Amino acid sequence: MASSGVEYSTASAPVYTVGNGLSDTEKIALGRQDSRIESLAIVGETDGTHRKLKARHIQLIGIGGTIGTALYVQIGAALLDGGPGSLFIAFSLWCTVILAVTMCMAEMVSYLPISSPFIRFAGRYVDEAFGFAAGWNFFIFEAMLVPFEVTACNVVIHFWSDIVPAGAIIAIVLVLYALINLLAVEWYGETEFWAALGKVLLIVGLIIFTFVVMVGGNPLHDRFGFRYWYEPGSFAEYYTTGSLGRFQGFMQCLIRAAFTIAGPDYVSMAAGEAENPRVVMPKAFNAVFYRLTTFFMLGSLCVGILVPYNDAEMARAFADSAPGAAASPYVVAMDRLNIPILPHIVNAMVLTAAFSAGNSYVYCASRSLYGLALEGKAPKLFTKCTKTGVPVYCVTLVLLIALLAFLQVSENAAVVLNWFVSLVTASQLINFSVMCVTYICFHRALEAQGISRDSLPYKGFLQPYAAYYALFATFVMTFVGGYTVFLPGKWDVPNFLFAYVMVAICPILFIGWKLVHKTRHCRPYEVDLLRDVAAVEDYTNKFVPAPPRNSFAKWFNWLFS
Repeated sequence: MASSGVEYSTASAPVYTVGNGLSDTEKIALGRQDSRIESLAIVGETDGTHRKLKARHIQLIGIGGTIGTALYVQIGAALLDGGPGSLFIAFSLWCTVILAVTMCMAEMVSYLPISSPFIRFAGRYVDEAFGFAAGWNFFIFEAMLVPFEVTACNVVIHFWSDIVPAGAIIAIVLVLYALINLLAVEWYGETEFWAALGKVLLIVGLIIFTFVVMVGGNPLHDRFGFRYWYEPGSFAEYYTTGSLGRFQGFMQCLIRAAFTIAGPDYVSMAAGEAENPRVVMPKAFNAVFYRLTTFFMLGSLCVGILVPYNDAEMARAFADSAPGAAASPYVVAMDRLNIPILPHIVNAMVLTAAFSAGNSYVYCASRSLYGLALEGKAPKLFTKCTKTGVPVYCVTLVLLIALLAFLQVSENAAVVLNWFVSLVTASQLINFSVMCVTYICFHRALEAQGISRDSLPYKGFLQPYAAYYALFATFVMTFVGGYTVFLPGKWDVPNFLFAYVMVAICPILFIGWKLVHKTRHCRPYEVDLLRDVAAVEDYTNKFVPAPPRNSFAKWFNWLFS
């Protein structure tokens, strides 16, 4: 394919030639890139990990990594604060932001599917200091989510019994995480596939349950439909009364949505270990978003149908830190409708969801640290991989951080959960902002170097405007997320620090690295768009898919291809 400045070919040894439309400075910059191609083209891998994750693994990793306890349990807290109307609108609105972020990541990662892509892209396409700050922010974010889900597993198990001590449960979960993540990436992929499949079946089952019971298919034969949208109403007041109170209720729902809904980051982190990523990744990004949108939008609608926002039982469950799924709107509705068995089934599936989410966070945190080490932004020790392609020291460090879950042994579970949630909410929004800024610079570099976006494996629509939209939304929400501490009577030093500590730390990381290493912002014509591309294309052209072992595997490959 040809364009005004650079000719691009998808052959195994791609040809890049500098066009006459560029200045001498631009030609020199691109010439330096061209000199790398010959040495890169003979490489089948871009790092020490192994490409063992199949298409079905990638699809379910993207879904499973984002569906934790929040969708089943914590979403009830947002319903109490904002009401069903605010909850549904907030979740639907935030899904459009995630769509825009997904398109940004899909375009970059499909073009260059390497380990820890968006972290490394931030350094290559924007500024090395920017990549350093982004990488450590993402690592802290993912690492802190591991003890969050470990704590959640303990809470869920205590739905049935308080006999098992919290310390024992936490230890067992951490040992299982270690076994799954240290053996081989196939073990992680297979475990996550089945666990995530259980999450999908659960949310689909709960959506069907909602429809059946709302039309009268329940022991009470109560056809309540959308009754709770009218009485007590669609919009709850939070903190104040009137329109301002309803708007603040909506903001509480939007903040919860910003923490609950994700997707593109988890798919992208698996790019460096995906089989045939140029084919698999575009499909995974497309499918994951639409499935997540269905789950989160319909899930937010369902809880507003099942339970009124002023439900005393649900409010008491959250206030008392009720164990397991007791505070889940679904379980509250089941109890009200005299359905005895389903709450235990939901709790069991929520336990699977919490375990699976924590497993994904161990994987993503370790791979983000591995990517930092590959770029020289973390100690070289963390580039060490086992014979099976596992960055062993990265996984070990993440598991050591997960020991923070033992704080629950001496503190209230709800308090510990809130600590972790507050700390990482801003980090996730910063991650999304980083992805958008990186894409904008990537888009400018493509234009400056004359590479047509039509030549890319994936081309998002409405770009770069979608990236600007998502950047505005995520940047604003980064500062709005902890606004309640500034309300009269709501000031709390720990909550303030947890809400804004990463907002302060990230600029410090950026400025510190920039001053020490004297980095500068990458000009569009200087951005190295060719690094590692030849290796990926060489692998793509030589890739031969292994035939499915049996008809069962063949069916799964077709379903998730």
